[in-house]
Amino acid sequence: MNFYDAREIRDPAERERELFARLPAQLAHAKANAAAFAKLLDGVDADAVTSREALAKLPVTRKSALLERQKAARPFGGFATTRWGAGCRRVFASPGPLYEPEGGRPDYYRIARALFAAGFREGDLVHNTFSYHFTPAGSMMETAAHALGCTVFPAGTGQTEQQLAALTDLRPNAYVGTPSFLRILLDRADELGVAHSFTKAFVSGEAFPPSLHEAFAARGIPAFQGYATADVGLIAYETSAREGLVVDEDVVLEIVRPGTGDPVAPGEVGEVVVTTFNPDYPLIRFGTGDLSALLPGMSPCGRTNARIRGWMGRADQTTKVKGMFVHPGQIADVVRRHREIRRARLVVDNPDLTDRMTLYCEVEQAPAGLDAALAASLRELTKLRGEVSFCAPGTLANDGKVIDDVRTYE
Repeated sequence: MNFYDAREIRDPAERERELFARLPAQLAHAKANAAAFAKLLDGVDADAVTSREALAKLPVTRKSALLERQKAARPFGGFATTRWGAGCRRVFASPGPLYEPEGGRPDYYRIARALFAAGFREGDLVHNTFSYHFTPAGSMMETAAHALGCTVFPAGTGQTEQQLAALTDLRPNAYVGTPSFLRILLDRADELGVAHSFTKAFVSGEAFPPSLHEAFAARGIPAFQGYATADVGLIAYETSAREGLVVDEDVVLEIVRPGTGDPVAPGEVGEVVVTTFNPDYPLIRFGTGDLSALLPGMSPCGRTNARIRGWMGRADQTTKVKGMFVHPGQIADVVRRHREIRRARLVVDNPDLTDRMTLYCEVEQAPAGLDAALAASLRELTKLRGEVSFCAPGTLANDGKVIDDVRTYE
């Protein structure tokens, strides 16, 4: 079978009926067991929310608001129904920090479907280079690979030389991680004369431009991308058709006008808003902050769910760098630590298609060591390395921007 299950090729009308038949029970569960939704959905008749039109009347909870709610009510801001113990196997922290629970159900993040579409099968040895520290990315991919019957080498991030030694010894045939790190591994392998063993790859956490896709294909590695978040799990995934990303079977996806909850016209670019059926973390109309648009028609691969164009930027100033979210509040926290700084702006670019952060700081006269201290604060608060550049007061534009993402993908 070329599909993960028969749900992927069912009639779209049947899928829509099934999703909205399930939705009222999920809303009632969220209201009854999650304090935040008891308040947000106060007065909402869950049994009446059986269509997209009815769903669109509910409030959107955006990632930035979730961060503030979590700060006020740790650990999950009243959005989770699970408690410590067998029902919550792990808890993760993403930059912000945002905390996410992981329950004990197999393939908790529903990513096995995406790995299957990328060609992963039982018996594969998966070299998983997503982080196992603090963030859930490593676990997200490992649990999906296990659901397919794969064996996983938990490589994690960095340590390129040790990773290449493991590649030589174990000969994994499948790669999971960011596309930029796969390129780093392959380039370093070439320098050392090491032959890679990858025959397939699943990448996420970053944009995947056509140039990288073609470069991997030329090396004999068909690579497919997935779109997932720590909060909701899988949202959409690439298939053999290479035409957009197919929406997961267990989410309701909307595209709304940024800053509102109003759905846009089909094909118009807007913010991705997702409703999940996760009983442990029942996010209803969760605004991801990502921009995308619906594609017309069905995928030539035979899957019948809706498709999106993929990641098209951010609806707010929160951005993703090397798979990690960076929030404006984190940059403000960096500035608060160093009183010499009058104003700062984090510029994210990608020379040679590698993400880079540079913190531009207005300062009258920088004392010795301030650049190193700022770089250390930036890394501590964002978990990412960045450069620091000083400029004269009044140099930065007075436009309210704290994070400026100027990356291009060609």
